[in-house]
Amino acid sequence: MSTEARLARIDDILTRKQPTLQVMLDNVHNSQNLSTIIRTADAVGILDIYYSSKENETLRIHKTITQGAHRWTQRHRIKDGDTVKFLQKKKKEGFQVVVTHLEEDAVSFREVDYTKPTLIVMGNEKEGVSADVIAEATDVIVIPMQGMVQSLNVSVATALILYEAQRQLTNAGSYDTPQISLEKRDTIKKEWVYRDTVARRSKGEIALEFKEELIVFDEDIPEGI
Repeated sequence: MSTEARLARIDDILTRKQPTLQVMLDNVHNSQNLSTIIRTADAVGILDIYYSSKENETLRIHKTITQGAHRWTQRHRIKDGDTVKFLQKKKKEGFQVVVTHLEEDAVSFREVDYTKPTLIVMGNEKEGVSADVIAEATDVIVIPMQGMVQSLNVSVATALILYEAQRQLTNAGSYDTPQISLEKRDTIKKEWVYRDTVARRSKGEIALEFKEELIVFDEDIPEGI
């Protein structure tokens, strides 16, 4: 692909990114699941992906799984212990916090209005989401199951939910009009072009500081954010 075509492709992707649809992974342990979710998130136009890890370590990205999708998303790692503060901040920003959890009062994932600013929170492979996260939920959802098993692999479950969100956003015309300001798109484009150039010249090996942001809350969230 020529440089001009590559830049045009980046411009096109940015016009269809959905900044008000975001994903957070609550202590997902498996880096392969993370990589699969990144690929799916990019496919539906997600820009921001958040995750926390109990060891406060950056999870490895499997490039053979993402197929380059990790270059076109913004990943943010939340310091362990700051998850609740992060969720409270997102709610103050106007996001509904939609948490996947098997409980009696949970509703089907199809009943949520994803055209509203939405942060979808997925639990880890063993324990699911923590009690503190559930307490911050504005909606608790489940994927209806008709067999013996009660849940799906986290990457499969995330894909189902994201494509329901994509269906609703498509019907609402959200992909037809840019959802990100031109100024911000230009800023992101410059970062992406730099990362893409470095990645292609170094056969995919990019310095860690160009991969993701670490979010740390040193104090309580002030009112009004």
